[in-house]
Amino acid sequence: MKNFSRRRLALWAGVGLLVFSTACRSASEQRTLSRAVLEDKIRGGWAGKMIGVSFGAPVEFEAQGKIDEAPLPWSPERVANALEQDDLYVGMTMSETMDRLGLEATVVDYGEAFKVSKYGLCHANAAARRLLNMGIPAPLSGDPKYNSHANDIDFQIEADFIGLMCPGLPQFALLYSARVGRVMNYGDGLYGGIWLNGMYAEAFFESDPRKVVEAGLACLPSQSSYAAILRDVLDWTRPGEDWRRVWERLEVKWDKDDSCPDGAGRSFNIDAKLNGAYVALALLMGEGDFDKTLEIAARAGQDSDCNPSSAAGVLGVIKGYAAIPDKWKSGIPAIADRKFEFTQSSYSDICRATLSRALTLVKRAGGRVSGDVLRIPVQAPVPAELEQWEMGVKAERIGPKSAAFQWKGRWTPVPNGVEAEPAAEVTFQFAGAAVAFQGDYLPDGGRADVYLDGELQARGIDAYLMQSACDNVLWHAYGLKPGAHTLRIVIRNDADPRSKGKKLIIQNAVVYQAASSPSPGLS
Repeated sequence: MKNFSRRRLALWAGVGLLVFSTACRSASEQRTLSRAVLEDKIRGGWAGKMIGVSFGAPVEFEAQGKIDEAPLPWSPERVANALEQDDLYVGMTMSETMDRLGLEATVVDYGEAFKVSKYGLCHANAAARRLLNMGIPAPLSGDPKYNSHANDIDFQIEADFIGLMCPGLPQFALLYSARVGRVMNYGDGLYGGIWLNGMYAEAFFESDPRKVVEAGLACLPSQSSYAAILRDVLDWTRPGEDWRRVWERLEVKWDKDDSCPDGAGRSFNIDAKLNGAYVALALLMGEGDFDKTLEIAARAGQDSDCNPSSAAGVLGVIKGYAAIPDKWKSGIPAIADRKFEFTQSSYSDICRATLSRALTLVKRAGGRVSGDVLRIPVQAPVPAELEQWEMGVKAERIGPKSAAFQWKGRWTPVPNGVEAEPAAEVTFQFAGAAVAFQGDYLPDGGRADVYLDGELQARGIDAYLMQSACDNVLWHAYGLKPGAHTLRIVIRNDADPRSKGKKLIIQNAVVYQAASSPSPGLS
C-alpha cells in the first residue's frame, strides 16, 4: 500500500507540473478582472459560505431521505453562528498553514497541522486526525485502506478557501485540492472539493450557474461516480422542471449503498456525491436567486447546513458581496472582526489573506497585476486522475446478540455494546465482500489484534481517543473475495501510553455484499 501511495503522489506531482507548464503556454490568452471586483467576489464567497451554514444549521440532518418541509426562518444576526462551524474553522486550519508555510506546503504539512487541531470532528476528518495521531501520515490518513469514511463529505465542506484564491485558475484549484484534500479523503470524497473549487474558479468570470456547475464537472474524471451524478442533475434540471421531481429522481437512483458505516443500510447519508448533487440542484434550480438557492439546498435534506454553505459560497462569488441582498448579509459587519473558533482569522482577515494569495497565483500563472487591473491567463480544466472505491451494497448491521458472534473470556454488556477485558476474544462469521466493526473510541481505550481468515492484519485496533471526535469504526476491510470469512479480534493487555485504561467496546458489525455490477467508472 505504501508503494501504491507513493506512486499516486508522483502522479499528482505530475499534475502540478502540468498546471505550471499549461499556465505558461496559455499566457497569450487572457481575461481581465479589476482588483475591486476580485475583492468583492472573494468577500461575497466567504459571506455566502457563512450565511448558508448559519441558515441551514437548525435543520442539519433533520430530513434524511425526505424533503424538509419545516419552516426556515432567518434573521441577519444568526450569521454569527458561522463563527462556531467546522465548515469554516477546519478550512481555516489549512488556509493558515498555507499562509505560514507558503504555497509549496505539502500534504504532509497539512496533515501535521490537522493532527494537532483541538476542535471536535466527525467522519473522515475524525478518522484522519486519529490516524495521524497513531503515526499514519497523510495522505494515508485519507486513504480508504485506513479511513472508512474516505467518500464522506468532509473535504467538500472545507475546501472553499482554495477555489476562492484561484480566480479563473482551475488547474491551480486542482493542484491545491489534491494537496489538502488527501489529508482526510480519497476518490469521490476528494472529488467533492475538486468540483467545488472548479466552480469557484469559474464563478469569478461566469454568471450562469449552469455553466459554473459544468466548469466544476470538467475538473473531474468523466468515469467517476461523482461525475455521473452531476451529469444526471444537469440533464434533469431543465427550465420549468420542479426541483422536487429532480430530488425524487436522485433519491431513487443515488440515495443508497452509502459506504459510510454510519449510513450503510440507513436513511442517513453523508456521502460527498449525493450531498454535492443537492448543491448542484440548488445552484441550477435557484436561478441565481439567493432565497431560492438557500431554500432548495436546505430542504433537500441530509447535510443541510453544509450544502447551503457550499451553494451560497459559489453564488456569492458569482454575484459579489455588493449584490447579496441585505436581508442575508446585514449581520456580517457586526462580526467581521471576530475570530472564528480555533483560528487566528476573522471574516476580514480571511478575505485579506485570500486576496493576497489570489494576486500571487495570478502572477505565478503568468498573469499580471497592473494597478487595479488583473490580466489572468486562460486555464482549461484538467480532469483529476480516476480513483474509485466502495465498501459494497446491501449492508446488514449485525448486533452482538447474533449467533454470528462467538465470545470467549470476559465480555460485559454495557448500554452501547459489549465491553472486553484483556485476553478476551471474539470470533465473527460473515459472508460478504466488506466488513466494518463499530465500537467506541475512549480516553481509556485499549488495543486488540485482528485476524481475518486466520491471517494477522497489518493494523489492528487501537481504541484510544486523544481528543473530541465522532468516529466509531474500530476496523474495516473492503474488496474481499465474496463469500464466507472469519474475523477474530483478540484483546491485548496494553494501550497507547496516553490512554487511561485498556477498554474496548464493540457495538456491532456492518457487512456489505459485492456490487453485482461496477458503479459508474468504478475501477
